Amino acid sequence: MLAAAFAATAGWSDWRSRRIPNWLTVSGLLLGIAANSLATGWLGAKSSLLGAGLGLIVLLPFVLLRSLGAGDWKLVGAVGAFLGPGQLLTVLLGAILVAGLMAVVLIIWKKRVGQTLRNLGKMLAAFLTFHLPDRELTLENPEALKIPFGVAVAVTVVVYSARRAWGVW
Repeated sequence: MLAAAFAATAGWSDWRSRRIPNWLTVSGLLLGIAANSLATGWLGAKSSLLGAGLGLIVLLPFVLLRSLGAGDWKLVGAVGAFLGPGQLLTVLLGAILVAGLMAVVLIIWKKRVGQTLRNLGKMLAAFLTFHLPDRELTLENPEALKIPFGVAVAVTVVVYSARRAWGVW
């Protein structure tokens, strides 16, 4: 439940300000490592470090392509420190699905379906020709619709933690 409280705090910050501050992600990382180390000793510390490392490595390419913010990236690393690598992968896949659903709703709401399909075509063309996508397709574009990925991560961690606490998962 500590992971859920941490993720909910980060998700709230991302929702309100579209930022997840370093003080929160770094303290979450340290708290996750400390909690697991106290609970199960060296195995807990090892699991926390592997979870944090996995989260950071898996999402690094998206940060470098500027399709994911650094705060979101560090949040996933901190969540990995709480959950460990196996549980992190489950939560990360869930968060990607939640973010996708959020994106579809936002695209329809803002009536940007045509523009989104054109952008997907541009991204596919860039991928097939081994080029980086145009800057207009990154987070740097002020006109781009942006999904607060930290919110998707928070929702997923809270649901995952609640299901585990109730013995459903």
